[in-house]
Formats: sequence, structure tokens, C-alpha cells
Amino acid sequence: MEINATKYPRVIVLILSYNGKSLLDESISTYLANDYPNFEVAVIDNGSTDGTKEYVEKNYPGVTLLRTDVNLKYSGGFNFGLSYAFEKQRADYVLITNNDVKAGSKVLSSLVATAEKDNNIGFVTGKVYFYENPETIQSVGYYEDPVKWIGGHRGDRVKDTGQFEEELELPYSDDIFMLVRKQVYDAVGGYNTIFAFQGEQLDWQVRAKQEGFRVFYSPRAMIWHKDSITIGKSSPFKVFYDVRNTLLLRLLHKDQAYFRVYVRWHFKNMVFRPLLRSLTHLRFKYAFKIIHGYLSFLSWGFRNKKLTLKHFI
Repeated sequence: MEINATKYPRVIVLILSYNGKSLLDESISTYLANDYPNFEVAVIDNGSTDGTKEYVEKNYPGVTLLRTDVNLKYSGGFNFGLSYAFEKQRADYVLITNNDVKAGSKVLSSLVATAEKDNNIGFVTGKVYFYENPETIQSVGYYEDPVKWIGGHRGDRVKDTGQFEEELELPYSDDIFMLVRKQVYDAVGGYNTIFAFQGEQLDWQVRAKQEGFRVFYSPRAMIWHKDSITIGKSSPFKVFYDVRNTLLLRLLHKDQAYFRVYVRWHFKNMVFRPLLRSLTHLRFKYAFKIIHGYLSFLSWGFRNKKLTLKHFI
């Protein structure tokens, strides 16, 4: 299906960056080179101290700069940009994207073409390749798992031989790059900032799906991702949010029977075993963040007793 030539929906590309000045050239330039005729690129400078503001203003005068006074973290930073795009500029779509990517020239046209097929398509993603191995797939969406609910990435570390060329509906997707329809924002708002980082897009998609929106995959939209270069693939920071937010996501959105099963799986596989490995290899920072993440979840649950108790009583 071709996009209606008489009206190209307005897209605003939001690139979030915190002290990521060195990464911006490739992401900005490759998005600017897209073949779609009606879009704007906006960089959200999320409280950076590395001269990002001055660099963007000097080198990319045609790019919108949105600057926060402090680091609002991942969810808060993007919410700042979503407010600009949807509330001030009245964009039809926003493309959420990381700063550590190289975009293909047909990303926007492909994502919009898929989204325009059905007004209930709220999110669209595409192929994410590893930057260092440009023919190897990192993700083409998530699959569902009977125990974990959200399984791993479809296509993870598989060479692309044309096996993911079908446009299809997904249960959920990552937000390394993710097109979002304005009506999703109107219905459920943006990211829930209690997640801050990790699981934030899953919570958003769950809430949107409850309102009838769908998640889709568009195979001709392609980016190459440097894979957690901003925070580190297995940094203590990421470990904390992995432990905390996987529990929090399921507490908020799954029923008692499921949660009781999952919490046992989680403690065994995401707390006890990793903690033992970390202590065995003297990785005390990781061990501390595992414990910290688990205690942070318990603390949140204690402060929100009414919600928490229904899963255990």
C-alpha cells in the first residue's frame, strides 16, 4: 500500500541524548537523509553537560533542539519530547529513536505506510540490525512466553536471509525505534515514568492495547544499532532496572495466578543465580545492584499496598 500522495502525515523524529554528543552525527544525518517528504528531526538534550546543545545548534541549524534543565531519564526525557510533538506541533506520528543508531533511507516512509493501513495500529517498528555486524538481526519485535510473558527478541543474532519479510502484527516491540500514532498519546498519554528505563515501552504498549491499539512490524524499515553503547550492555545501572522493572511490569498488568508463578521464576533466575555468579566472580557492584533492584521493587510494593496485596491474598 502506498501512502496517499495528497497528504503525507506529519512525523517528528525524537532523538534522545544524554551526554551523547559523539553519537549524534550518524543518527541525525541518516534520519535527515530519509526519503519521506513531511518530517522534522528534534534532538532532546536530556540535561547533558558535554556541549550537546552548542554542537547541535552549530552543526544542525535545521534540527529542533529541545533541552531539559536536568536529566529526566529515558521515559521523562521522551515525554518532554512527546509533549512538544503532539501537543505543540500537532504531529500525526512521532518516531521514538535512540541516538546510537544509523537509519535506513526508507525508515519513515515504510513505518508510516504500515501505520496508515489501519487506524488501530498504534505502534510500528522494523528491523534492528547490529551495527558491528550489519547483516545480523538484533530484533524484529518480541515473542510471548508462557512463563516470562515477554519473551526474547524475534530474530536475535540471526543472519538476515529474507526470513522476516512479512508485515505482521506483534505482541510487543522494543523502542530502539518505534513509530507512535498521536491517538495513542491522546488515549493513554506517554511513558509511565515509574519505569524510567527498561520495560517502559512494554507498559505503554499494554496500556494502549487495552484501548484497542495494535503493534506492527514493517520489514522495509531498517536501522543499525550500536547495542547499549550509551549505558553499557550489562552495566550495574541496567541490572538494577532489569530486576526491578520486570517485576513491576507484571505486578501492574498481570493477574494474581500468573504473578505468583512468575515471582518464583524471577527470584530464581534474575536474583538468586545472578547474585551467586556475581559474588563468585567478585563483581560486587553487580551484586549490590541486583539486591538494590529487588529491594526497590519491594519498597514500591510496600508504598502501594492496595495494589500489591491483591496479588498475594
